[in-house]
Amino acid sequence: MRKTAILALLAVLSTPSWAFQGDAQKGKVIATSVCFACHGADGVSPIPTQPHLAAQLPDYIVKQLNNMKSVNGAPPARNNPIMSGIVSMLSEDDIRNVAAWYAAQPPKRSQATSPKLVAVGEKLWRAGDADRGIPACSGCHGPTGSGVPALFPRLSGQYQEYTQIQLQHFKNGTRSNDPSGIMRAVAHRLNNEEIKALADFTAGLR
Repeated sequence: MRKTAILALLAVLSTPSWAFQGDAQKGKVIATSVCFACHGADGVSPIPTQPHLAAQLPDYIVKQLNNMKSVNGAPPARNNPIMSGIVSMLSEDDIRNVAAWYAAQPPKRSQATSPKLVAVGEKLWRAGDADRGIPACSGCHGPTGSGVPALFPRLSGQYQEYTQIQLQHFKNGTRSNDPSGIMRAVAHRLNNEEIKALADFTAGLR
């Protein structure tokens, strides 16, 4: 993707986009009765292949849950059969409320595990690779991985396994709900070692 196109997209996305006030206490009821097994009642997932949601951007959670819903029988924008079944039972208020609850929880802290991988991941995160058309990841996800509303999630502290899986899904096209295809374009240019390195590096971001 050309640099000018990326800058134009970021200019649009830098405008605050979510205008809702979810009820976190009502969301807690949903989190503790529906979501806890995979994501934890406090947003700290007990399963490495499932994401932590603690301190995640609320509008990003809302977008992803809505993308997992089937509308008028059409396939969801984000294919996840288990989540699609769960989200089908949630109202729009439910979705906003559970997003507000998880967003209000303290972030999960983690750390990288491999100095070699960290060096590769940090270079891509901070500077990208202009020769291969890879922008710096920090441009969309923020220098500390805290995310940029509403389409670029918090990655700091996320499970390495989960981040790696999602990058592979973007790379092979099995996940396609990214804005303007930006993640698919980036992930397609990454090799498997770089994907693993980015997943490891972002886990330790503060």
